[in-house]
Amino acid sequence: MKIAWAAALLWLLPAFAPVRAADLQSSLDLVVPEPPTPVNVGGETRLVYELHLTNFSPDRVMLKAIEVRDAERGTEVAEFEGADLSALLGHPGPKGGPAELRIIEPGMRAVSYFWIAVGTGVTIPRTLTHRVSFDLLQPNTNVPVVTDGGVTAVNIRPPPVLGPPLRGGPWVAVYDPAMNRGHRRMLFAVNGRADIPARFAVDWFKVDSKGKLAHGDEAVTANWYGYGADVLAVADATVVAVRGNMPEATSVSVHHNALQNASGNFIVLDLGSGRYAFYEHLKPGSLKVRAGDPVTTGQVIASLGYTGDSTGPHLHFHVANGPSPLAAEGLPYVIRDFEVLGGYGTIAAFAAGRPWKPSPKDPDRRSLQFPLANGVIRFAP
Repeated sequence: MKIAWAAALLWLLPAFAPVRAADLQSSLDLVVPEPPTPVNVGGETRLVYELHLTNFSPDRVMLKAIEVRDAERGTEVAEFEGADLSALLGHPGPKGGPAELRIIEPGMRAVSYFWIAVGTGVTIPRTLTHRVSFDLLQPNTNVPVVTDGGVTAVNIRPPPVLGPPLRGGPWVAVYDPAMNRGHRRMLFAVNGRADIPARFAVDWFKVDSKGKLAHGDEAVTANWYGYGADVLAVADATVVAVRGNMPEATSVSVHHNALQNASGNFIVLDLGSGRYAFYEHLKPGSLKVRAGDPVTTGQVIASLGYTGDSTGPHLHFHVANGPSPLAAEGLPYVIRDFEVLGGYGTIAAFAAGRPWKPSPKDPDRRSLQFPLANGVIRFAP
């Protein structure tokens, strides 16, 4: 009876969903957990999201190419292969991941972290789909497979427009979308769901004209240029959570805090419409607000400090869709006004303490943009 029932299913399959012979080899599941939202990053529209690829095959998978397509027009939005593809991939779980990032072991998952530039004047797709080319690495042979999936609508909801979280400058917008263990690629499975709360997080470090972080001895916390700076409300909002009593060290060293203490002293603002602003690593005893307080744009709410998991005094800032530091999805936002003074070519150049390169345009004023990675900016008064 079971054999007859299975045979009937195989006979009926073409009537319901025509399947290509090559697709019968496909055991790669494609899922986009959160739809992309277009955001203006440094003057260029970006689609920022993730494609999760899970190998349900008993064989290893070797990814060869991922093509992002406009599902309605049938046109290519972007394609990644070779080294460009490897640079997108991360493997949740193992810290280092496999030696060959394009390989997905049986029962394992890879995540493709997209940060796609959309050309000027190009219509933003309303729906995206993905075409993945890969080999099933079977004994004595490689079976080539092409599969389509990971269909997702593009969220056209405009990102919130925020005021500056700090005054003046120069401030470095430290982040790197391609860093393996950076904010952009840190998945946290909390309350039965994996989220990237700091998808659009920026660590704001203050520097001088030569890229130095401190005057005098850099090992002294209070010598850092940003230490003690006023932290500002980015919008008219309501305070929903605070912590202000975590102590900080007087000398700068590597902090190793439990996950629940990684934020250090913090403030969370309810911006409305399901958006929450997070301020982390604040100076102990400096918080000027309590949960339930209303705040107005530009109001001083705390001082920049050195608490929690921190490599030095700075302000961690991000926006998410819930009030939890970990159980929420990071959301894009844009800053109303700022001036680009220059920038670092890479996050490694910043970490090495090298001078930043001045902007060729003076003044280089920007509005309604998310800052470029490792850009050096001055906030408008």
